[in-house]
Amino acid sequence: MHAVHAPPAMPNAFPPFEDESDASSVMSTSTRFPSAATSATSHDLEMRSASPAPSVYSMTSSLRAASYRREYGRGINNYSEVYRLPADDEEFERLDQQHIIFMEVMGKYPPPLAQILADDTPGEPKTCVDLGCGSGSWILDVSRDFPHCSTVAVDLVPMQALNMPPNMRSEVDDINLGLQHFFGDFNVVHARLVSSGIRDYEGLVDQMSQCLRLGGLLDLTEFDFRVYGVDKNPILTEGVSWLAQWMNLCHDAVHRNGGEPDAANHLRRWVSQSPVFEEVVYREFWFQTSPWRAGTDAATIRQNRISHVFRDDILAFLRSGRPLLLGSGLSEEVVDEVEENARVELLEARTQTYIRVENVYALRRRD
Repeated sequence: MHAVHAPPAMPNAFPPFEDESDASSVMSTSTRFPSAATSATSHDLEMRSASPAPSVYSMTSSLRAASYRREYGRGINNYSEVYRLPADDEEFERLDQQHIIFMEVMGKYPPPLAQILADDTPGEPKTCVDLGCGSGSWILDVSRDFPHCSTVAVDLVPMQALNMPPNMRSEVDDINLGLQHFFGDFNVVHARLVSSGIRDYEGLVDQMSQCLRLGGLLDLTEFDFRVYGVDKNPILTEGVSWLAQWMNLCHDAVHRNGGEPDAANHLRRWVSQSPVFEEVVYREFWFQTSPWRAGTDAATIRQNRISHVFRDDILAFLRSGRPLLLGSGLSEEVVDEVEENARVELLEARTQTYIRVENVYALRRRD
């Protein structure tokens, strides 16, 4: 193992869980998506659909070629210059595993979701959309848990589910272009970890509010591309943590590309100040970046177990960040150095740092 050195100056460029209960682990029902499967989409590859009515496309080599391009060894979407993280099988596998961690720590769904999607309104099928669905883990679970609902997965690349539930369709779209074709269509609107690809997140919140039916649920989860110390403050200075330095470089790269890396810190205010929403609930979750806690009590064992898996997610994210960082103008030498030392720091599990994940959910007013 390489020694970790104090981070040098670079060019411009968490505390215990609130809930200490030892909740049972949950497994996602989602599956890995082979590239030869069929996807339903409303995107005709040249022009966005004016309505949510789906067309059916086979995941042919020509469609795949139109959806992706290779950059720095990874598959990147071909439609947005803002979102520069991968959209390939390796990234989808990472997101699938991340979904399992999030379910255990945050719960599978926000508490109001089950009631809102209940099959209790004759003649009015319930509907749910996942904006920026990634691997599709979350929306696939909703589709299977609520088979009477109509669900829509929206992303910059087509879904490749081998056994997509019959109540689900995939749409290829850049949500930065607006959601007018979805206004008034959904009982639940969900988005998770999309801020790096969003130009105007506050404007997106307004657009999402208009997609909701009266009494519908908005559910947003983001993180701010920062690493935190035990004092709950972000580590912004160099020489403290290689992982923090790597994440700060990502934060700067996202901002330069036009994304909103700090959106997580504003979700609560944006939703609370909107006259459209009521019963706004804010939650924050602090994830250890590695299993560095000492102790044999149940809470410590649980946190270290979760952080062991979460560390694997971060290690994979280090690889995912290469197109973002290299594409932002950083040299390969700089990226390699910071990435490798961040990797060693995580594996040695001596630096006590956290990732902060923020969640807001709220109901659209009925009046």
